[in-house]
Amino acid sequence: MISRVADHCFWFGRYVERAEATARMLASSVSLALDAELPSSGVWRPVIVVSGEEDEFEAKFTDGDDDHPAWGDGEAVQRFMVWDESNGVSLAKSVTGARWNARSIREVLSLEAWETVNELHLWMLSDSAQTTFAQHREAFYQHVRRSTQLTLGLLRSTMLHDEPLDFMWLGVLLERVNQTARMLDVHHHAFTNLPRRRSSDAEEVIETALWLSLLRGLSGSEGYLKRAAGRISSEGVARFLVSERAFPRSIAYCVKSAYDRLCDIRPPEHHALPGGASLERLRVLHAWVSAREAEPLAGSRAVHDLLTHVVDEVHEICGTLGTELLGAGRPT
Repeated sequence: MISRVADHCFWFGRYVERAEATARMLASSVSLALDAELPSSGVWRPVIVVSGEEDEFEAKFTDGDDDHPAWGDGEAVQRFMVWDESNGVSLAKSVTGARWNARSIREVLSLEAWETVNELHLWMLSDSAQTTFAQHREAFYQHVRRSTQLTLGLLRSTMLHDEPLDFMWLGVLLERVNQTARMLDVHHHAFTNLPRRRSSDAEEVIETALWLSLLRGLSGSEGYLKRAAGRISSEGVARFLVSERAFPRSIAYCVKSAYDRLCDIRPPEHHALPGGASLERLRVLHAWVSAREAEPLAGSRAVHDLLTHVVDEVHEICGTLGTELLGAGRPT
């Protein structure tokens, strides 16, 4: 398999997962803005922070008089995260990136998966998408989520399980690790630093709504409630999203699965093949995350340090992969 095709497969997987994660995060934030007694900035600023586009948002949106970013303007945040061409991780950019990479690998991508991605791309360019976004926001995000989830399902069920699919799914898993770690880091910091209220009952209701919003943003609310028997706590949610090996969006699950995928592409015993540094770094990260399962996750600092290490390592692994196997130097 030539490196150009491997690169397109890898980034196709990343862009599809990124679009799905962004739509899910925005949908959960819309619900949170309606349900929780929080200032608007407490709901919408984390969306920008997770995306890593704070500087770009600050440059484009300000409150005018005090020259501060419009963190509390939900409409501005959503338009920036969905349509803005200057935002490199907007939904429109991610869908376009997925379609462009899919078109470049039509010879290895199944017809059904290609049709689904292409239809989503054309829909995003249509008046129908603009109308749905304006009038039925939840339906808009649901359409994107279902299209991207259908694409991921079709990859597994309609393609040969060989190298092209391995590279696609490696991209999906590494992008998913990054999304989970960044969302948990930002939200955990915000939740554990909420202003204390006079009523402990009101405070508990708000914190429960916040944690459930994070879990919904990662499609983990049902799985967590089954594991925790309905009890919601900051450490319980953090532990579930970091270490739950049976949850397909947890950091532990995704890192282990990414390592297995890379082992299929580049077996550990074949020392002469390229990719050895990436494989070793991923193995070390998997061992490091596994070792954290026995440690307490009390306090925002411990969680932040853990998640920062994961995000930094995934960034380095993607860079090493680009050098060793993909023959490309794209930003990660």
